[in-house]
Amino acid sequence: MNLVILDAKTLGDDIDLSVLHSFGDLKVYETTTPEQVVDRIKNAEIIITNKVILNETNLSKCPDLKLICLTATGTNNVDLNYANSENIAVTNVAGYSTNSVVQHTFASLLYLLENLKYYDNYVKTGEYSNSETFTHIDKHFWELKGKTFGIIGLGEIGRGVATVASAFGCEVIYYSTSGKNYNSSYKRVELAELLLKSDVVSIHCPLNELTKNLIDYKELSQMKKTSILLNMGRGGIINEEALAKALDENLILGASLDVISKEPIDKSNPLLSVSNSDKLFITPHIAWASIEARQNLILEVYKNIEAYLKNKKRNRV
Repeated sequence: MNLVILDAKTLGDDIDLSVLHSFGDLKVYETTTPEQVVDRIKNAEIIITNKVILNETNLSKCPDLKLICLTATGTNNVDLNYANSENIAVTNVAGYSTNSVVQHTFASLLYLLENLKYYDNYVKTGEYSNSETFTHIDKHFWELKGKTFGIIGLGEIGRGVATVASAFGCEVIYYSTSGKNYNSSYKRVELAELLLKSDVVSIHCPLNELTKNLIDYKELSQMKKTSILLNMGRGGIINEEALAKALDENLILGASLDVISKEPIDKSNPLLSVSNSDKLFITPHIAWASIEARQNLILEVYKNIEAYLKNKKRNRV
């Protein structure tokens, strides 16, 4: 079979892709621009991609295509209606990065909460060497134990975060963005109550019509001035202009984001102009990307292709 990976760079150069060669001739491209898509997929039977847009315009030039394997959970970059009409199967991978995202959530939280950037600089700039005392506590921080940890979106990742938060001694409450999620292990509340009571607000829900700009200036104003906001879901869930304003006005203690409404981030994004940048910690969409998560991702893609081929063989018998 002819297989093509369109954006291998998103998987990292440390991940072994050789297992996929067992299915046939595999072509690997680091990145693919919209203008390059047609030429690279025209002879493919299997396309493997993360974020490259695949729609009728380019898929219609691909007569032998049988399967699209997404190296992600989301499927919004593929025209599913067109794929279905042409009997092109589409697979995704769910649950591969749960542990990675949970870990990154707390790494981000503790980095902000304990002012680690400040204290690291304090030592490395030589200020600590000139200190008259053995300690330096100009930047204050509080313990998680006994605090309220609010989770927006109690799916698999949200539940993982809840487990760790409970281990820290937090009281966990949650808000269901769909209104359909009920978990008897934690108290379910409305959004306003969660924002009002939580010392940490952690977002782990998808972006949809119910969650776009879910956290705007009004919602940020409802939060405690000592609270920290985390977003490991999708960028559009938080109004970024409102968040920048809230941070400058000290409405909340700080915010940590792994996702932005437009990625890579625009140089004009208001978050890059927050007056006190120490209140804001941004990572470039890496929460999902531990070595183990990416290895698991490729293994699941392999299994998806294997399952498709076995099913196709059974149907021919």
